[in-house]
Amino acid sequence: MSWRISGNGLSADTLLNLESIFALGNGYLGVRGNFEEGYADSEIQSIRGTYLNAFHDVIRIPYGEKLFAFPDTQQKLVNGIDAQDVRIYIGEDEELVTFTEESLLSYERILHLDKGYSERRVHWKSPTGKELQLRFRRLVSFTHKELFVIDIHIEPVNFTGRIKLVSRVNGDVSNYSNPNDPRVAAGHSKLLSVVACGVQGEYLYVEDETSISALRTCCVTRHHWEGNWQVHTQSGATEGTVTATAELYEPLHLTKWNIYTDTLRHEERLVEQGIELQRALQGLSMDDLLTEQKVYLQDFWKRSDVVIENDQLLQEGIRFNLYQLLQSAGQDEHSNISAKGLSGEGYEGHYFWDTEIYMLPVFLMTSPKRARQLLLYRYSKLEQARNRAKEMGHARGALFPWRTIAGTECSSFFPSGTAQYHISADVAYSYIQYYLAEEDREFLLNYGAEVLFETARLWMEIGHYHEGQFHIDEVTGPDEYTCLVNNNYYTNVMARHNLKWAALSFEILQCYQDQVAQQLFFQLGVTPEEVTLWRQASEAMLLPYDQELGINPQDDTFLRKAVWDFKNTPKDQYPLLLHYHPLTLYRYQVCKQADTLLAHFLLEDEQTEETIRHSYDYYEAITTHDSSLSSCIFSIMASKVGYHDKAYEYFIETARLDLDNTHGNTKDGLHMANMGGTWMAIVFGFAGTRLKESGLSLSPAIPAGWTKYAFRLTFRGRLIAVTIGGKDVELELLEGDALTLTLYGQPVELYPEHIARQLLIQ
Repeated sequence: MSWRISGNGLSADTLLNLESIFALGNGYLGVRGNFEEGYADSEIQSIRGTYLNAFHDVIRIPYGEKLFAFPDTQQKLVNGIDAQDVRIYIGEDEELVTFTEESLLSYERILHLDKGYSERRVHWKSPTGKELQLRFRRLVSFTHKELFVIDIHIEPVNFTGRIKLVSRVNGDVSNYSNPNDPRVAAGHSKLLSVVACGVQGEYLYVEDETSISALRTCCVTRHHWEGNWQVHTQSGATEGTVTATAELYEPLHLTKWNIYTDTLRHEERLVEQGIELQRALQGLSMDDLLTEQKVYLQDFWKRSDVVIENDQLLQEGIRFNLYQLLQSAGQDEHSNISAKGLSGEGYEGHYFWDTEIYMLPVFLMTSPKRARQLLLYRYSKLEQARNRAKEMGHARGALFPWRTIAGTECSSFFPSGTAQYHISADVAYSYIQYYLAEEDREFLLNYGAEVLFETARLWMEIGHYHEGQFHIDEVTGPDEYTCLVNNNYYTNVMARHNLKWAALSFEILQCYQDQVAQQLFFQLGVTPEEVTLWRQASEAMLLPYDQELGINPQDDTFLRKAVWDFKNTPKDQYPLLLHYHPLTLYRYQVCKQADTLLAHFLLEDEQTEETIRHSYDYYEAITTHDSSLSSCIFSIMASKVGYHDKAYEYFIETARLDLDNTHGNTKDGLHMANMGGTWMAIVFGFAGTRLKESGLSLSPAIPAGWTKYAFRLTFRGRLIAVTIGGKDVELELLEGDALTLTLYGQPVELYPEHIARQLLIQ
């Protein structure tokens, strides 16, 4: 049962959350889990959504006082053409089939994580006593990226007579916004206009265009009818409609095939391309698509599954999170993973540093090709990052945007946006981790080194020497309750790592492919003298330390501030950002999320374990976890310092955050970074996995109450199965050549057809 997510509630709040939970996607196309027939109560709000990853419009940013280099515009993910609508009417009086608690004799709604589709099974009774059995299935194909399919079976129980189906493709759609919540508060909800709507043979099409970016998208729909239907197709100004009638004496069946294209990935002939793609699929049935989905997911789960024995709720949670990450990961140079994936419109569909620090590690250690593609997205935006650095007054370097879609900065609030310079170090960190995981020198030569060089140059521009140490002033770290500070520990230590590896990459490429590397160095203007400056700045980087407390202060002045009055802050005042002015928060020791502690996780060798433990104790007391990015890091670091009960408590907060709607905003889309963080809390936390220059290492423990857990890792072409339970740790090399890794600080050799066992150390 842990491969199935069920959600049968019909209340207004529950339905909104389930729209996100039952969202389907494939990295390109995402469709929220709306009802084809709509909701029985017209007063119930629905966020009806269809999204193409990176398909956006441009909206102007209004300012009361606009200063130099404030971004003029931002991108916003567009809610696209709606092809979900299918209404069912029965009898001569055309009773509309809608579902209420009273009308359902039985009802089951399931998301199949191992098969890649969702379904609703309904035994329905109308107010006049007519009964039907209905089955709705839908999938967004992993193997045909443009395809979204709805499949409906209708079977009479005690009713025979007339049935009518009305299927629509609607181009007159709007985005959702809520002015009372800054996470979905952006206006400009009407972003699309219909430019074409028509019928070509059996194909119905609608083509839309965005208002400012002038991107176009098209949906071409084909209906496959089984039964003796009379079908009429028509197009209007903004939508196309297919009306079909039949006599319901035996089961009837409709499959609605929808192909989405857009001008970011397809040629200008969107309608023609959509029809061509439809024709290429003509020989496939719904059963064929289900088989393809299952095969695709068998390979995914073979490499990505995490098993937790004896706890079905946690097992559901981790598999659901991994599945939604898969559905959301962009697979071309235009797309990445937005904060809400393709499940909703929270944060306007923007990409953040969340991808590099919280989500990319999952793919890096389970599906490196997907990780590589996410890195290529950042590389494709390198020129915009260079331009942003120049806008910010830097002669050289690359400043990646805090939030973006197309590569330019979309944040209008610079203290917690542009000032988060650490984003460039985060991007660099992900390239370094990819190199450590894959040893892909070709990738380093063609892409990685350039990113590392340009981000290193940024730190030389923003930083300066004072009394022999390298300082970085006026930045914001991950904690958005503390902004515009000097020497934020996280920023400085990540910049140090960035500078160190820019210099190392220069040396690696000289040894690997000197002639081609010299051409790259010449093209970028990189000299040995500049590399020496990077190395010197890295070695001289100031990392704040407080001798009395034995911790790394979050920044130069953090410990001078008063501690927030947590005792007298009412629970209904959280999250604090919704109830207090930012300046009020900036004046206190209060953290929205892990900051220094996150740095200790990413670069633990920069400090002693004693310092890390002291930091954990200190920052835990002043962190609100108002961000979904926080609890997973506290779980990982609790495991690191031996607080196993706390590690488990924080893990529990992450595992089912969306399934249980613990943050109260699942309706706006799923929390993708938290989903990645759940996996990290298991693999990097409980299992103590680390990826460093020394290679791959593990130091597993098992939470109290668990009998066994298991996961798989991909490392340098090998697939490794890790099982922790009972008294043993088992490591098995499933694919690839023999290798040596580190377990509890000791080398362990893995080779095919052999299981390495070692006693579990708690």
